[in-house]
Amino acid sequence: MMEWLFFGLIALGLVGVFYSVISFPLFMILILLLTGLIWLIDYLYFQKKRASDSVDPVAVEYAKSFFPVILLVFLIRSFIAEPFKIPSGSMMPTLLAGDYILVNKYTYGLRVPLINSVFYEVSQPKRGDVVVFHFPPDPKTDYIKRIIGLPGDRIQYQDKRLTVNGKLLTLVSDKNYDYEMEGANIISARRFQEQLDNVKHDILIHDIPNRYDANTLGENLLNGETITVPEGQYYAMGDNRDNSSDSRVWGFVPDKNLVGKAFFIWFNFDKFGRIGSSIN
Repeated sequence: MMEWLFFGLIALGLVGVFYSVISFPLFMILILLLTGLIWLIDYLYFQKKRASDSVDPVAVEYAKSFFPVILLVFLIRSFIAEPFKIPSGSMMPTLLAGDYILVNKYTYGLRVPLINSVFYEVSQPKRGDVVVFHFPPDPKTDYIKRIIGLPGDRIQYQDKRLTVNGKLLTLVSDKNYDYEMEGANIISARRFQEQLDNVKHDILIHDIPNRYDANTLGENLLNGETITVPEGQYYAMGDNRDNSSDSRVWGFVPDKNLVGKAFFIWFNFDKFGRIGSSIN
C-alpha cells in the first residue's frame, strides 16, 4: 500500500507541473524524468520488498513501458529531426499553411536541449537555407524563414529587390500567383524566381507599398540604408515578401535561437501532392 501511495503522489505532483508547462522540450524532459525516477526507485527499494511472483504496481508498469519509448522520441527530436506544422502563408509559395515539415536538428550542430547551446559543431547556416528558430521577441514560439544574410553581410532592399554584399539578386518573372489568406479574399501576387548564391527559390511580391514602424530594419532599408548583419546573428525573410513578419519587423536572428534546417514536407491534409516534397 505504501508504494502505491508513494508513486501516486509523485505522479500527481508532476502532472500538475506538466499542465503548466508551455515548452514541449521541457515537457518531454519532465515526462522522461518522471518515468525514469519511478522505475529507478522501484528497482532500488520497493522491488526488493515485493514477493517474487507479485505484480508490479500500475505506475511502475507504465513507467517501464513508456520510459524507453519516450527516451527514443526525445533523442530523435533533440538531435536528429523534429516535425513542425506551418501555421501561416509567410513562406508561400515554398511552404503553405497546413504543411507538415521535418527539420534537420543535426545540420547546424548538436545543441543542449532547453538552453540550445552548441556542444558539437557540424556546419553553419548558408544563404538560402530555410530555417526554424525560436522567435527572438518570444523564444517559446517557433518561426520559419529563409536566411538572407550571414554575419558580416551587407543588406539592401530597395524597390522590393534584394542586394547582398553589393550584388543585386537576379529575379526571373513567372506567372501570377493567386491565393487566399485566412479571413481575406483572393489575393493576387507576382511570382518570381530569385537566385541567392546557389539556391533558386520562388518568392511572391505584391503591388502594395511597404511600411514599417520607426527604428526597425525595414524602415532603415526603405530609407536607403545598408544594414550590416552583426556577428553571431542572421538576417531572415519570408518568401511571401509583402506578407511576412521577419527581420525587417523584429530584427536579427541570434545563432543561439536556431532550431534546424527545414528539408522535407511529410504531410498536408488538403494537398496530398505536396507529400514527399523537398524544401529548397
